Amino acid sequence: MTLPQKQAFIGVGTMGSLMAGCLLDAGVDLTVFDVRREAADPLIQRGARWAASAEDAASVCDMLWTSLPGPTQVESVLLGNEGAVLSAMADGAVLVDTTTNDPDVARRVASACAAQNLAMLDAPVSGRPPAMTMMVGGDHAVYEKALPSLEAVAAQIFYVGPAGAGCVAKLATQYMGYTNLIAAIEGMLIARMGGVDPAVLAEIVPVSAGASRAFNAIPNAVLDGSFQAGGTLDIVAKDVALACELARRLEAPSSTGQVADSLYRQAQEAGWGSEGYPIVARILEAMAQTELRSE
Repeated sequence: MTLPQKQAFIGVGTMGSLMAGCLLDAGVDLTVFDVRREAADPLIQRGARWAASAEDAASVCDMLWTSLPGPTQVESVLLGNEGAVLSAMADGAVLVDTTTNDPDVARRVASACAAQNLAMLDAPVSGRPPAMTMMVGGDHAVYEKALPSLEAVAAQIFYVGPAGAGCVAKLATQYMGYTNLIAAIEGMLIARMGGVDPAVLAEIVPVSAGASRAFNAIPNAVLDGSFQAGGTLDIVAKDVALACELARRLEAPSSTGQVADSLYRQAQEAGWGSEGYPIVARILEAMAQTELRSE
């Protein structure tokens, strides 16, 4: 199967711009819209068309992509204004929402799409294109139809079930990664307070039982005090909160996540939301009255 040539992308911020760029690389005739025109300028310079509104973007494509900050924005853009964006889409068109979203919101959007003879896939992503991972929920036949386009932006693509399942999978992985980071910071503080140099322990962890991808943020961003990372604290806090809320609705155990959720919220309340997410270490350092810095 070939890619639908006329596609559109709403939300070309940090992640959306990278995915939209991959579609341009694949030869797609791409229309873009973002609430910030300047975010779209690099894509327009590469040949993308600018749409004056989200509705205009939706009206000129066979496949519409969205990459939005969270559930509130998904509902506002796709279900707000009496569903103007969905109403603008061509009969039989496909919506691919890559937002890290509440699965219930994804299911509501999928139902609204079905009522208008549209198809919808919830396809949140992890990592950065073109090497990123995508988790897809929705009708399997629609997934197969959309697969060539999905493959243009993601290296690892997993079909995980019906509408909302992609969001469930993404929230579960975010829960694991960012609660793991809290445990890793605590472990480093235990070692530091017990007299072990954090820099030395940082060399031991990757070749011990403590090894994890989440741990990498500590030697890369905590020990030097930069706290820089590919995602902000606000993004991570939002994802952990969504995962914990999903766990509460499912009555699934989530005691570890609740602790992590509280710590990320405290870091937000300290005014660090726009900083890299490893800055949450400062909350734990304050509790321990000890800093994790290379000697």
